[in-house]
Order: sequence, then C-alpha cells, then structure tokens
Amino acid sequence: MEKVIVKKAEGKLGVLIVGVGGAVASTFITGTLAVRKGLGTPVGSLTQLGNIRLGKKSEGRNPKIKDVLPIANLNDLVFGGWDIFPINEYEAARHAEVLSKEDIDKVKDELETIHPMTAIFDHNYCKNIEGSNVKAKATRWELMEQAREDIKNFKEKNHCDRIVVLWSASTEVYIPMSEEHKSLAAFEKAMKEDRTDVISPSMCYAYAAVSLGYPYIMGAPCLCVDIPAMWELSAKTGAPICGKDYKTGQTLLKTVLAPMFKTRLLGLSGWFSTNILGNRDGEVLDDPGSFKTKEVSKLSVIDNILDGEAYPELYKNVFHKVRINYYPPRNDNKEGWDNIDIYGWMGYPMQIKVDFLCRDSILAAPIVLDLVLLADLSKRCGFSGIQTWLSFYFKSPMHDFEHEPVHNLFVQSTMLRNMFRHIIGEEEEPECLD
Repeated sequence: MEKVIVKKAEGKLGVLIVGVGGAVASTFITGTLAVRKGLGTPVGSLTQLGNIRLGKKSEGRNPKIKDVLPIANLNDLVFGGWDIFPINEYEAARHAEVLSKEDIDKVKDELETIHPMTAIFDHNYCKNIEGSNVKAKATRWELMEQAREDIKNFKEKNHCDRIVVLWSASTEVYIPMSEEHKSLAAFEKAMKEDRTDVISPSMCYAYAAVSLGYPYIMGAPCLCVDIPAMWELSAKTGAPICGKDYKTGQTLLKTVLAPMFKTRLLGLSGWFSTNILGNRDGEVLDDPGSFKTKEVSKLSVIDNILDGEAYPELYKNVFHKVRINYYPPRNDNKEGWDNIDIYGWMGYPMQIKVDFLCRDSILAAPIVLDLVLLADLSKRCGFSGIQTWLSFYFKSPMHDFEHEPVHNLFVQSTMLRNMFRHIIGEEEEPECLD
C-alpha cells in the first residue's frame, strides 16, 4: 500500500446529523460535550480510550490511539442537523430519557443552542411517526438541493473547515435495489422525475453530502449509499462513504459467538433472536416495512461468518429467526434474548441462552463518535468510496459486488487497527485474519 499523506485536522469540523433530535444523536452530542469538559468518560470509544500496539511486542510500544492517529480534537466539533420535531437538543435529550437530567444539565447551555433544520420526510418511508418540522412538498431533486444548501449555510455560519454528514434517524421501509440505483445518470434522472418509489429521503441527504465531497455515514440498514450510483458519485467527488446500521447489542454478540462456533467446529442447528424496545426506533420498527429492512440486515451476519458451503455438515441448514417487538415501558433500554441450539461430538445437542439487557443509545453513542472522527480522517487521507476498514462498526458492512462483507468482529478489528498502522506509517500485523 502506498504511503498516506494526511492533511492536518485544522479548524472546525461540522457534524450534521439526520435525526439530530433522536435518542442516539442526543446521547452522542450530550456525552461528547460532557467529555470535552472533563465531566464524563467516553466508554466504548476506541479512538478515545483504545491503545494500539506498534512494532514488535518486545518493543513495548502501546500508545493511546488518539495520541498517534491524526484525528480531530473533540473541542473542534460543531453539532447540527435535521429533525422532523422542532425541539432544541436539550429538550430532545430530556425527551429521550437515556441520560439523567443531572448529566444533561451539565451541558444545558450548549445543547439549547442546537436547533434542528427542517427535515426531508416522506410518511410512506416511515409510517409510524409524524412530525411538523419538515420541508414543504417538492421533488426529490429539489429536496436534495435544499439539503445541500442547508449544509453550505451551516458550514458558513459556524465557520467550519470540514463537514461530516451521518444518518441517525429511523429505519426506512425496505426497498430493493432497482435499475435507477445502478448508475449515477439513472439515479439523477429518477430524482428529477420525482420517483418517490425508488428515491428515499435518506438518499436525498446522501446525494447532497457526497455531491459536495463530504463523508456520509449510514447508521441505519436502509438502502442508501450501498448502490452503484452512490459509488460512482463518491468516486467523482472524492467523498468517503460507509455503513450500514450501527452494530450495538444483539448483532454485536452474534459477531463474537458465531466465530467461536466456527473456530471450535461446533454445529449450529438454530438461532432464535427476539428484542423488546420502547423508544422511537421500536415504534418505527413496529411497521412491517421498516422491520423488513432491519431483518435483512440482521439475518446476513451468521451465514457470512459460518460459511455453510465450506462446512455443510455443521452450518448448511441453520434455522435463523429474528423478531423485534415494540414495548413502550422499556423506552431505550432494549432487551435482546437469544436461544441458540448447537451440537457437538457425535451430533449431541446443547443450548446457549443469552439475555442482554442493554441500553441502545449508550452503545451507539461511542460508535457515532468514532465514525465521525474516522470518516473525517478518511477524507483528509484522500480516501473515497466505500471504507471497508470501518466494517467493525456496522451490522451490515458495505461492500461492492466483487467482494464479500466481513462480519467476524475480531477480523474487523484487525482490519481497522491495520489501517491505523498504515496511516501512521507503521508495519501492519496479520493477527486474527482467518
């Protein structure tokens, strides 16, 4: 690999979030503001707390990642974005009920200055919620142009030198890839013809950001930047893109347990997963169309890791079922329950039960922070297109038609750390590359 020339992280970095008033975004922003004031610890953030081994183990070089990787300083982050609800970020954080009032109040003054821009919204793509802070009805192309102007205006108003745009809004209904997604010309034509059946709101935001050359992070499982049209556009403008669907609770565990089964050559006959979730995400996923999008994302993990073609006697006929149930009393405190039927020597059956009582946005917030910093780093490194080295952070890592996605968490970790080493000019390591 060629030596990487990294531009310095000078000036302000604008962080524009679609769904800025949601639980994930408000938890991320509140936490980041607290961390940079020394009022919190960024637990779960590799860029802030992680170490990296450089050189040979005997050399004893194990510095903090943030001390050697040229990422942006947290003090340089400026937050903004779009949301269908008009409340400011303080009110949004209070409404989400993820963090305590005591923690939110520590950065109340800063949160109250963050007001959402009007959002691109189509009820057909998100059927279980409605909001008033939306752009007037227009063609998809016109809506995209409005979003593009929003980005330009935010950058100018806040004196930002760089921008990262990310989707942390609700999961849109499932749409399959169509001919309109397979070339940039066809995609742009569909936008101008207002083909609402194939051009989603998330695609409008993505086109707006990528057309300006800015990184775009897809935090939900929606079809968006994982299409040839966006790959073509990102290559044209030099914009890094990555996604999709932040890897937080149940799927995180799957990317750990499934590699263990394969490494020990233990058979798997069935894996049943169910979730109860009560926040806005749970409400949205109560719609079958939105759940279908999430289901496709979650189901791909096990098959990819276990490889039933290579091990037919162990993994050829695995029964895998995923369920998500909307249960308002739990709010953001998701419970993921797994029943795993495995078998060992001579085919004798065994079972594993996992009950993960997690906090969805608490797990997602450090992922968002890392992705913002690393997407910005990608841009300053001159990287464009699909950033496969960021697969570590996603349930359904983006890939082109010529490659298979990597789901094994430990292989993903090696890919990520080796890119860190490459960027800073250190020798890469072959660990965990099975």
